[in-house]
Amino acid sequence: MTIAYIVVGLALLLYVLYMMGPRDYTVERSKSIARPRSEVFSYLRNLKNQNDWGPWARMDPNMEQTFTGTDGQVGFISKWKGNNKVGEGQQEIMRIDENEVIGTHMTFIKPFKAESDIELRLKDRGNGETMVTWHMHGKNNSAMSRIFSLFMNMDKTIGKDFEKGLSNLKEKLEE
Repeated sequence: MTIAYIVVGLALLLYVLYMMGPRDYTVERSKSIARPRSEVFSYLRNLKNQNDWGPWARMDPNMEQTFTGTDGQVGFISKWKGNNKVGEGQQEIMRIDENEVIGTHMTFIKPFKAESDIELRLKDRGNGETMVTWHMHGKNNSAMSRIFSLFMNMDKTIGKDFEKGLSNLKEKLEE
């Protein structure tokens, strides 16, 4: 009988944690870059360039990558398989609004399954400067992801990577 109470108690605890877990998440960081918007956009639209400024390629320089389609065009897919820091997944260009937005859909396979919509948004600040905003939004569809999100703050965790990546981008484009 004690085991039954423990099992019911544990199931109830998991249900309560699930109900408390956030249904979705958003991460966003911005950085001003001293380059005209058209130059920044031209560079960012090519996903292969993320290897030069994104934080993840630096976490695993031996990551395996494959590409499908024409880089910088809707439908281009970048797939990766790396160490436990970068995991495995793919990113597909879904939308391009010239000099304003590059929208992608990211699917993670490992270390956990997740999907996110990513946008790189560009705003002209005048004087040849561009504000780049890196925005990610996703849903916690599974019970485990909702429970996990109670203990891991996506904004703080992924936000640090976004900040590092945007700093790398600024350095790369302003050199």
